[in-house]
Amino acid sequence: MKLTRRMMMGAAMGGYLLSAGAAMAKTDLTFWSWRQEDRAFYTDMIKKFQEKEPEISVKFETYAPENYQTILSTALAAGRGPDVIQVRAYGNLETIATPGYLLALDKQNVPELANFPEAALAAETLRSDGKVYAVPFATQTMLVIYNKKIFADAGLKPPETWDELIAASQALKAKNITPFANGTATAWQNETIVAALLSSMLGKQFEEDIASGKANFTDPRYVNALSKLKDISQYFSPNFIGVDYASSQQLFAAGRAAMFAGGSFEVANFKAQNPGLDLGVFASPVGKAGDERLIARYYDGGYAVNAKSEKKDAALKFVRFLATPEYGTTFTNALKNLSPIKGIKIEDPLTQDVAKLADNSMSYLMLVRFRYQEPSGSVLLQSNVQKLLAGQQTPEQAAAEINKGIATYYKPFQK
Repeated sequence: MKLTRRMMMGAAMGGYLLSAGAAMAKTDLTFWSWRQEDRAFYTDMIKKFQEKEPEISVKFETYAPENYQTILSTALAAGRGPDVIQVRAYGNLETIATPGYLLALDKQNVPELANFPEAALAAETLRSDGKVYAVPFATQTMLVIYNKKIFADAGLKPPETWDELIAASQALKAKNITPFANGTATAWQNETIVAALLSSMLGKQFEEDIASGKANFTDPRYVNALSKLKDISQYFSPNFIGVDYASSQQLFAAGRAAMFAGGSFEVANFKAQNPGLDLGVFASPVGKAGDERLIARYYDGGYAVNAKSEKKDAALKFVRFLATPEYGTTFTNALKNLSPIKGIKIEDPLTQDVAKLADNSMSYLMLVRFRYQEPSGSVLLQSNVQKLLAGQQTPEQAAAEINKGIATYYKPFQK
């Protein structure tokens, strides 16, 4: 009898330990990103998620942006990789969605997709099957950031027309102030400069005509815009051809230049480097007063689930958390970076200004429409604008080379 009691007690104790262990067991997720600068933010967000889902833990890992896509693609091709993936959008999304590496998302497994505008979901949609493969994470805008103190001291206000921009740049240069911090040594920055300065000059109708095949990049509207860019480049950073991206950032953050043509994503970095900066933003100037002022906009990637993950249910819970207005509000206010989620509340006045400008936009053209095949529109634009601003090409030659490359695969340009 004693032996039996001991056996029963032992069995009961073992069962208790097993149940206690089961209660304490966690599902461990891995989450990969290229956003190294946002580590503190994601660490905080993971803590908030785990307060809601204590049975799930999330390990956040980052990789250098220039190597991320290769590292990720290699891991996924081998049947490995993280459970949750921060992916890029448009053409870069297709490279990993087409082989079946990502789990398709819909309003059954992620009801929060209803929180996003259709244009944001389109950026995370595979064109061949029409399915969404990621929850969008940011709205990026291309515009001009300016130093309010420098403008005020020089008696200037933000320009509305191209002539006013030239006049303001001349006035700044006359006072030995660098008008634009931008350089062109880093190829991709040339694309951001084009979008930040020329969107209003090009206009929505030009984009529609390009998309429908009614026009191509040799169109006089595009050639004229490139000519304007050549004109304004004399007000870029001294010896701008040799100035790389990091150097141009530092020049502006140090308060040694009045303007920076680029993305709204720069603002948080500038403020982090120099909290005393008083910054403003304005949309690209128009050719003549009364024309529509525009910024260029795109959706900057999303959060996806690895199709091979053995923890899909937990991964989907985390992705759903990243699609809530609560998360979008925190994302926007912490990073000064617009979330595309509907219903977010923006606290920062400058971010509110960016959001207002984003309401009137055209596409960040080459990324949104021509970064799916090779040679990509982005690479063609970047390299030929580099040559244009270095004096190695005319605007007509640059436009022709861009058009020639895209015409190798874009049928409307083959007419």
